[in-house]
Amino acid sequence: MEISVQNLTKVYGPQTAVDGISFEVKKGEIMGFLGPNGAGKTTTMKMITGYMAPTSGDVLIDGVSMREKSDQIMKKIGYLPENNPLYLDMPVLKYLRFIAELQGISKRSVNDQIKKMINLCGLNNEKHKKIAELSKGYRQRVGLAQAMIGDPEVLLLDEPTSGLDPNQIIEIRNLIKQLGSEKTVMLSTHILSEVEATCDRILIINKGTLVADGTPASLRQQSQVNEVLQVRIEESDEQVKVKLALEELETVLKITDLPGRKGGFKIESKSGDSSKKEVFNLCVKNKWILTEMIPLETSLEDVFRELTV
Repeated sequence: MEISVQNLTKVYGPQTAVDGISFEVKKGEIMGFLGPNGAGKTTTMKMITGYMAPTSGDVLIDGVSMREKSDQIMKKIGYLPENNPLYLDMPVLKYLRFIAELQGISKRSVNDQIKKMINLCGLNNEKHKKIAELSKGYRQRVGLAQAMIGDPEVLLLDEPTSGLDPNQIIEIRNLIKQLGSEKTVMLSTHILSEVEATCDRILIINKGTLVADGTPASLRQQSQVNEVLQVRIEESDEQVKVKLALEELETVLKITDLPGRKGGFKIESKSGDSSKKEVFNLCVKNKWILTEMIPLETSLEDVFRELTV
Protein backbone atom coordinates (compact mmCIF):
# COMPACT_ATOMS: atom_id res chain seq x y z
CA MET A 1 0.00 0.00 0.00
CA GLU A 2 1.61 3.25 -1.18
CA ILE A 3 1.75 6.61 0.59
CA SER A 4 1.61 9.64 -1.69
CA VAL A 5 2.09 13.05 -0.07
CA GLN A 6 1.08 15.90 -2.37
CA ASN A 7 2.05 19.53 -1.66
CA LEU A 8 1.36 19.08 2.04
CA THR A 9 1.33 22.33 4.04
CA LYS A 10 0.59 23.17 7.65
CA VAL A 11 0.47 26.77 8.89
CA TYR A 12 0.12 27.88 12.50
CA GLY A 13 -0.64 31.61 12.49
CA PRO A 14 2.51 33.31 11.17
CA GLN A 15 4.55 30.07 11.22
CA THR A 16 4.69 27.55 8.38
CA ALA A 17 5.55 24.23 10.02
CA VAL A 18 5.39 22.19 6.78
CA ASP A 19 5.84 23.96 3.48
CA GLY A 20 4.38 22.22 0.41
CA ILE A 21 6.28 18.92 0.60
CA SER A 22 5.66 16.02 -1.78
CA PHE A 23 7.01 12.45 -1.72
CA GLU A 24 6.00 8.80 -2.07
CA VAL A 25 6.67 5.69 0.00
CA LYS A 26 6.09 2.36 -1.72
CA LYS A 27 4.93 -0.94 -0.28
CA GLY A 28 7.82 -3.01 1.06
CA GLU A 29 9.93 0.11 1.58
CA ILE A 30 11.25 1.37 4.92
CA MET A 31 11.64 5.12 4.69
CA GLY A 32 13.58 7.10 7.30
CA PHE A 33 12.30 10.61 7.96
CA LEU A 34 15.05 12.82 9.40
CA GLY A 35 15.33 16.41 10.51
CA PRO A 36 16.36 18.58 13.46
CA ASN A 37 13.92 19.38 16.26
CA GLY A 38 11.16 21.64 14.98
CA ALA A 39 11.77 20.74 11.33
CA GLY A 40 8.20 19.47 10.79
CA LYS A 41 8.65 15.69 11.07
CA THR A 42 6.00 14.99 13.70
CA THR A 43 3.55 17.45 12.10
CA THR A 44 3.96 15.67 8.76
CA MET A 45 3.39 12.25 10.30
CA LYS A 46 0.29 13.46 12.13
CA MET A 47 -1.16 14.74 8.83
CA ILE A 48 -0.39 11.43 7.08
CA THR A 49 -2.24 9.51 9.80
CA GLY A 50 -5.25 11.84 9.67
CA TYR A 51 -4.67 12.93 13.27
CA MET A 52 -4.18 16.49 12.05
CA ALA A 53 -5.77 18.23 9.06
CA PRO A 54 -3.39 19.98 6.63
CA THR A 55 -3.79 23.64 5.73
CA SER A 56 -3.48 22.59 2.09
CA GLY A 57 -2.37 19.61 0.05
CA ASP A 58 -3.42 16.00 0.45
CA VAL A 59 -2.30 12.52 1.45
CA LEU A 60 -3.27 9.53 -0.69
CA ILE A 61 -3.07 6.02 0.72
CA ASP A 62 -3.22 3.52 -2.12
CA GLY A 63 -4.75 6.25 -4.29
CA VAL A 64 -7.50 7.15 -1.79
CA SER A 65 -7.60 10.74 -0.51
CA MET A 66 -7.30 11.33 3.23
CA ARG A 67 -9.43 14.46 2.81
CA GLU A 68 -12.30 12.50 1.25
CA LYS A 69 -12.21 9.15 3.06
CA SER A 70 -10.17 9.57 6.24
CA ASP A 71 -12.24 7.07 8.26
CA GLN A 72 -11.63 4.37 5.67
CA ILE A 73 -7.90 5.09 5.42
CA MET A 74 -7.15 5.43 9.13
CA LYS A 75 -8.16 1.80 9.69
CA LYS A 76 -5.21 0.79 7.53
CA ILE A 77 -2.62 2.84 9.43
CA GLY A 78 -0.71 1.91 12.59
CA TYR A 79 0.84 4.87 14.40
CA LEU A 80 3.34 5.11 17.26
CA PRO A 81 3.41 8.79 18.34
CA GLU A 82 6.54 10.42 19.68
CA ASN A 83 5.19 10.76 23.24
CA ASN A 84 3.64 7.24 23.21
CA PRO A 85 0.42 8.00 25.14
CA LEU A 86 -0.63 4.98 27.22
CA TYR A 87 -3.21 4.28 29.93
CA LEU A 88 -0.76 3.71 32.77
CA ASP A 89 -3.30 2.21 35.20
CA MET A 90 -4.20 -0.61 32.80
CA PRO A 91 -2.37 -3.96 32.72
CA VAL A 92 -0.62 -4.68 29.41
CA LEU A 93 -3.04 -7.46 28.36
CA LYS A 94 -6.13 -5.42 29.21
CA TYR A 95 -4.77 -2.39 27.36
CA LEU A 96 -4.02 -4.36 24.19
CA ARG A 97 -7.50 -5.94 24.34
CA PHE A 98 -8.99 -2.45 24.66
CA ILE A 99 -7.01 -1.22 21.63
CA ALA A 100 -7.98 -4.32 19.62
CA GLU A 101 -11.67 -3.74 20.34
CA LEU A 102 -11.35 -0.07 19.40
CA GLN A 103 -9.88 -1.14 16.07
CA GLY A 104 -12.76 -3.50 15.41
CA ILE A 105 -10.84 -6.78 15.56
CA SER A 106 -13.33 -9.62 15.74
CA LYS A 107 -13.81 -11.35 19.12
CA ARG A 108 -12.78 -14.61 17.51
CA SER A 109 -9.38 -13.15 16.52
CA VAL A 110 -8.61 -10.90 19.49
CA ASN A 111 -6.83 -13.46 21.69
CA ASP A 112 -4.65 -14.74 18.85
CA GLN A 113 -3.70 -11.20 17.81
CA ILE A 114 -2.84 -10.16 21.36
CA LYS A 115 -0.70 -13.27 21.81
CA LYS A 116 1.08 -12.52 18.53
CA MET A 117 1.89 -8.94 19.59
CA ILE A 118 3.06 -10.06 23.05
CA ASN A 119 5.54 -12.48 21.47
CA LEU A 120 6.55 -10.16 18.63
CA CYS A 121 7.33 -7.25 20.95
CA GLY A 122 8.96 -9.31 23.72
CA LEU A 123 6.34 -8.57 26.37
CA ASN A 124 5.67 -12.08 27.65
CA ASN A 125 7.30 -11.55 31.05
CA GLU A 126 5.59 -8.17 31.54
CA LYS A 127 2.10 -8.87 30.18
CA HIS A 128 0.35 -9.04 33.57
CA LYS A 129 1.93 -5.85 34.94
CA LYS A 130 0.33 -2.44 34.91
CA ILE A 131 1.90 -0.18 32.28
CA ALA A 132 2.89 2.26 35.06
CA GLU A 133 5.15 -0.46 36.50
CA LEU A 134 7.10 -0.91 33.25
CA SER A 135 10.42 0.67 32.34
CA LYS A 136 10.49 3.22 29.54
CA GLY A 137 11.84 0.60 27.14
CA TYR A 138 8.97 -1.80 27.84
CA ARG A 139 6.42 1.00 27.58
CA GLN A 140 7.85 1.66 24.12
CA ARG A 141 7.28 -2.00 23.26
CA VAL A 142 3.66 -1.70 24.40
CA GLY A 143 3.34 1.33 22.10
CA LEU A 144 4.69 -0.72 19.20
CA ALA A 145 2.26 -3.54 20.00
CA GLN A 146 -0.73 -1.17 19.97
CA ALA A 147 0.43 0.32 16.65
CA MET A 148 0.62 -3.13 15.04
CA ILE A 149 -2.22 -5.04 16.69
CA GLY A 150 -4.69 -4.26 13.91
CA ASP A 151 -2.23 -5.66 11.33
CA PRO A 152 -2.10 -2.29 9.48
CA GLU A 153 -0.79 -2.09 5.93
CA VAL A 154 0.91 1.24 6.66
CA LEU A 155 3.05 1.76 9.77
CA LEU A 156 4.26 5.17 10.97
CA LEU A 157 6.75 5.14 13.86
CA ASP A 158 7.87 8.37 15.52
CA GLU A 159 11.10 7.71 17.49
CA PRO A 160 10.37 3.95 17.87
CA THR A 161 13.61 3.10 19.71
CA SER A 162 13.47 5.98 22.20
CA GLY A 163 14.45 4.78 25.68
CA LEU A 164 15.52 1.29 24.61
CA ASP A 165 18.81 -0.31 25.63
CA PRO A 166 21.25 -1.52 22.89
CA ASN A 167 19.89 -5.09 22.92
CA GLN A 168 16.30 -3.88 22.67
CA ILE A 169 17.25 -1.50 19.84
CA ILE A 170 18.65 -4.41 17.82
CA GLU A 171 15.48 -6.44 18.47
CA ILE A 172 13.19 -3.59 17.40
CA ARG A 173 15.40 -2.87 14.39
CA ASN A 174 15.07 -6.48 13.26
CA LEU A 175 11.32 -6.34 13.87
CA ILE A 176 10.98 -3.20 11.74
CA LYS A 177 13.03 -4.78 8.93
CA GLN A 178 10.82 -7.86 9.09
CA LEU A 179 7.67 -5.74 8.90
CA GLY A 180 9.13 -3.69 6.07
CA SER A 181 9.13 -6.67 3.74
CA GLU A 182 5.33 -6.78 3.75
CA LYS A 183 4.18 -3.32 4.86
CA THR A 184 4.82 0.32 4.05
CA VAL A 185 6.93 1.69 6.90
CA MET A 186 7.87 5.28 7.64
CA LEU A 187 9.95 6.02 10.73
CA SER A 188 11.32 9.16 12.27
CA THR A 189 14.41 9.07 14.48
CA HIS A 190 17.45 11.04 15.56
CA ILE A 191 19.62 7.93 15.77
CA LEU A 192 21.43 8.02 12.42
CA SER A 193 23.02 4.60 12.87
CA GLU A 194 19.50 3.16 13.12
CA VAL A 195 18.58 4.77 9.82
CA GLU A 196 21.62 3.31 8.06
CA ALA A 197 20.93 -0.15 9.49
CA THR A 198 17.18 -0.16 8.87
CA CYS A 199 16.03 2.14 6.09
CA ASP A 200 15.99 1.62 2.33
CA ARG A 201 15.56 5.34 1.70
CA ILE A 202 15.91 8.62 3.56
CA LEU A 203 14.04 11.92 3.45
CA ILE A 204 15.55 14.90 5.25
CA ILE A 205 13.34 17.83 6.18
CA ASN A 206 14.57 21.21 7.41
CA LYS A 207 12.40 24.21 8.34
CA GLY A 208 9.36 22.51 6.83
CA THR A 209 10.98 21.86 3.45
CA LEU A 210 12.42 18.64 2.00
CA VAL A 211 16.16 19.06 1.42
CA ALA A 212 17.20 15.48 0.50
CA ASP A 213 15.73 12.23 -0.82
CA GLY A 214 17.72 9.09 -1.56
CA THR A 215 19.36 5.95 -0.24
CA PRO A 216 21.96 6.35 2.53
CA ALA A 217 24.72 5.49 0.04
CA SER A 218 23.53 7.94 -2.63
CA LEU A 219 23.22 10.80 -0.12
CA ARG A 220 26.76 10.18 1.14
CA GLN A 221 28.05 10.06 -2.42
CA GLN A 222 26.31 13.31 -3.40
CA SER A 223 27.79 15.03 -0.36
CA GLN A 224 31.33 13.73 -0.94
CA VAL A 225 32.96 16.32 -3.20
CA ASN A 226 36.67 15.58 -2.70
CA GLU A 227 38.63 12.47 -1.77
CA VAL A 228 39.57 12.31 1.93
CA LEU A 229 42.29 9.96 3.18
CA GLN A 230 43.19 8.95 6.72
CA VAL A 231 46.96 8.40 6.72
CA ARG A 232 49.47 7.34 9.37
CA ILE A 233 53.23 7.52 8.83
CA GLU A 234 55.70 6.15 11.38
CA GLU A 235 58.32 8.88 11.38
CA SER A 236 58.00 10.45 14.82
CA ASP A 237 61.32 12.34 14.70
CA GLU A 238 60.30 14.24 11.57
CA GLN A 239 56.61 14.94 12.21
CA VAL A 240 56.73 18.56 11.02
CA LYS A 241 58.83 17.63 7.98
CA VAL A 242 56.37 14.88 7.03
CA LYS A 243 53.40 17.22 7.22
CA LEU A 244 55.14 19.92 5.15
CA ALA A 245 56.07 17.38 2.49
CA LEU A 246 52.50 16.13 2.27
CA GLU A 247 51.19 19.70 1.97
CA GLU A 248 53.49 20.30 -1.01
CA LEU A 249 51.99 17.45 -3.05
CA GLU A 250 50.22 18.85 -6.11
CA THR A 251 47.03 16.85 -5.47
CA VAL A 252 46.60 17.86 -1.81
CA LEU A 253 44.13 20.63 -0.95
CA LYS A 254 44.23 20.47 2.85
CA ILE A 255 45.88 18.42 5.57
CA THR A 256 45.06 18.25 9.28
CA ASP A 257 46.54 16.31 12.19
CA LEU A 258 44.50 13.47 13.61
CA PRO A 259 44.06 14.23 17.32
CA GLY A 260 45.66 11.69 19.63
CA ARG A 261 47.37 9.82 16.80
CA LYS A 262 51.07 10.51 16.36
CA GLY A 263 51.96 10.53 12.69
CA GLY A 264 48.27 10.56 11.75
CA PHE A 265 46.83 12.97 9.18
CA LYS A 266 43.58 13.59 7.38
CA ILE A 267 44.31 14.58 3.77
CA GLU A 268 41.73 16.19 1.51
CA SER A 269 42.53 16.07 -2.20
CA LYS A 270 41.77 18.74 -4.74
CA SER A 271 38.55 18.38 -6.74
CA GLY A 272 38.82 15.56 -9.26
CA ASP A 273 42.23 14.42 -7.94
CA SER A 274 43.40 11.45 -5.88
CA SER A 275 46.41 11.61 -3.56
CA LYS A 276 46.84 7.87 -2.91
CA LYS A 277 49.66 7.31 -5.40
CA GLU A 278 51.44 10.56 -4.52
CA VAL A 279 51.39 9.82 -0.78
CA PHE A 280 52.68 6.28 -1.36
CA ASN A 281 55.49 7.45 -3.66
CA LEU A 282 56.49 10.17 -1.19
CA CYS A 283 56.82 7.61 1.59
CA VAL A 284 58.90 5.28 -0.63
CA LYS A 285 61.16 8.15 -1.68
CA ASN A 286 61.85 9.22 1.92
CA LYS A 287 61.87 5.68 3.34
CA TRP A 288 58.97 6.51 5.66
CA ILE A 289 56.84 3.64 6.94
CA LEU A 290 53.25 4.07 5.77
CA THR A 291 51.13 2.05 8.21
CA GLU A 292 47.68 3.30 7.27
CA MET A 293 45.92 4.84 4.27
CA ILE A 294 42.12 4.63 4.44
CA PRO A 295 39.69 6.44 2.12
CA LEU A 296 37.06 8.11 4.33
CA GLU A 297 33.44 8.19 3.22
CA THR A 298 31.17 11.05 4.15
CA SER A 299 29.05 9.85 7.06
CA LEU A 300 25.29 10.24 7.26
CA GLU A 301 25.92 12.58 10.18
CA ASP A 302 28.05 14.80 7.90
CA VAL A 303 25.26 14.85 5.30
CA PHE A 304 22.66 15.68 7.94
CA ARG A 305 24.71 18.56 9.34
CA GLU A 306 25.50 19.94 5.91
CA LEU A 307 21.81 20.06 4.97
CA THR A 308 20.30 21.25 8.24
CA VAL A 309 22.77 23.64 9.90
